[in-house]
Amino acid sequence: MEFSSKLLEKAVNEMAQLPGIGKRTALRLVLHLLKQPKEQTGFLAQSLLTMREEIRFCKSCHNISDVAICEICSNHNRNHKIVCVVEDVRDVMAIENTGQFRGIYHVLGGKISPIDGVGPSQLNITSLVEKVKSGDVFEIIFALSSTMEGDTTNFYIYKQIKDCEIITSSIARGISVGDELEYADEVTLGRSILNRIPFENSFKNN
Repeated sequence: MEFSSKLLEKAVNEMAQLPGIGKRTALRLVLHLLKQPKEQTGFLAQSLLTMREEIRFCKSCHNISDVAICEICSNHNRNHKIVCVVEDVRDVMAIENTGQFRGIYHVLGGKISPIDGVGPSQLNITSLVEKVKSGDVFEIIFALSSTMEGDTTNFYIYKQIKDCEIITSSIARGISVGDELEYADEVTLGRSILNRIPFENSFKNN
């Protein structure tokens, strides 16, 4: 792709680093920004900088937050004894959109994937195990995607907490094997949460 401006080329190359954005799409977005008032582009740039500099992670569940403890964890109307374990913030958003879950979350920050160099120590697993061993948790719901990496992560955590007096369950297989939670429709995902099954059954039947 030939550019008449080095500034344009640099902007397009930076935009193209975003997931799902190719060079042509990046060019279209950058040209669109050029047509907008400078103030609007400034607002966009400033909001991104402010987000990057000031955003925090909840000390309790590791969800993205503006404060030390996120709104979900600080909500006294939620059931803090039921913890839904998810991969990242997109899964929290997906489950929250169903309106079917009133517990709290624990965001792992990824899945165990040796091929990608991601091991248990790089995820928020230790804090989850400590939370369970503290005795404040009644049920853990495994809500990772039905992939090999997701199942491996679920089983690893299960092995760490299986001797604790706690219920472990998994979302029902209304979510197709290999699917990511964020792409599931709200009705299917909501039913998968409500119709969750004992975790032991989820791997005995695989």
